Amino acid sequence: MIPFNKPCITGNEKKYIHEAILQNKLSGDGPFSQKCNEWMEERLGCNKTLLTPSCTASLEMAALLTEVGEGDEVIMPSYTFVSTASAFALRGAKVIFVDIDPKTMNIEPAAIENAITKRTKVIVVVHYAGVSCDMDKIMEIASEHRLFVVEDAAQALLSTYKGEPLGTIGHFGTFSFHDTKNYTCGEGGALLVNHKPSIERAEIIQEKGTNRSQFVRGMVDKYTWRDLGSSFLLSELNAAFLYAQLENANQIYENRMQTWKYYYQKLYPLMEAGYIKLPTIPEECMHNAHMFYLKMKNGNERQALMNDLKDNDIMAVSHYVPLHTSHAGKKYGAFIGEDHYTTKESEKIVRLPLFYGITKEDVDYVVQCTQAFFSS
Repeated sequence: MIPFNKPCITGNEKKYIHEAILQNKLSGDGPFSQKCNEWMEERLGCNKTLLTPSCTASLEMAALLTEVGEGDEVIMPSYTFVSTASAFALRGAKVIFVDIDPKTMNIEPAAIENAITKRTKVIVVVHYAGVSCDMDKIMEIASEHRLFVVEDAAQALLSTYKGEPLGTIGHFGTFSFHDTKNYTCGEGGALLVNHKPSIERAEIIQEKGTNRSQFVRGMVDKYTWRDLGSSFLLSELNAAFLYAQLENANQIYENRMQTWKYYYQKLYPLMEAGYIKLPTIPEECMHNAHMFYLKMKNGNERQALMNDLKDNDIMAVSHYVPLHTSHAGKKYGAFIGEDHYTTKESEKIVRLPLFYGITKEDVDYVVQCTQAFFSS
């Protein structure tokens, strides 16, 4: 079976985990955490990076930092992972789902504008497949209405919009290092704090609501409970694993991009023939080859292709079920405007195997089986 994904391994992971064990510091915010934070702050040019146990945790921190609560509304796409919505629903906010741009599967700026009310407090954007949303327009809307912007950049580390790294454009950015992501430590995440007035509070929230970070730096002689917070620190063992990945980020990027481009080149004739649609990458966007997907004509055809590939020992998968159609989505949120594309387009997507180190022979086999499906 050719799997859909294999966690990335670059070579130094075991070595660094062993070093972490020997340094007698397994809890969070140790030497490897600091190395990862410094790498991201330097590479991305952000004000502050905090490693977290997951992107879910990063989003929950962002919800605390934006101070959403009962009576507030948070606008986001329905086509996203549940964590995007649950982080804000946990604080009592109403989630407002809006439609997407079918070309990129990203939130549609016009739909955001039409959904804003006096209760709106935050816009959450999701950079699907590592391809940026229209951030100029979204930041313009946010500025006009004095709203926070949170970037769910779970899939988008090293992607850019007009040369700006994703995760650094909004007030807060969140990343995932789950083992399905380009750069991984099994479970992990990061919060980018681009809103300078929130940096000190973000550190407090990360440390269970205490000012322990200031205590560690020698700024206070004891630490106390200062705010709401939780255990939002990543273990040093995970950070050690992650640092081995970040050290080789360019190598991982190039390897995945080579596979992505090869898929596109080989499957392009099927798009020309009208069988499928391939991903659209706007001119101002540089993606990171997080996933390669194609769109079928409808859900039945999608399932037929996935079944056929499975019969040929290839694991291809669908993706999100729109949140507004779920039980919790209806309970904690509402879809505003027309669902022109969210449901219809989500039923067409098939994601093909793409991971660091996948062989050309395996990619050729996936392509051949996909072509054979249509030729039959």
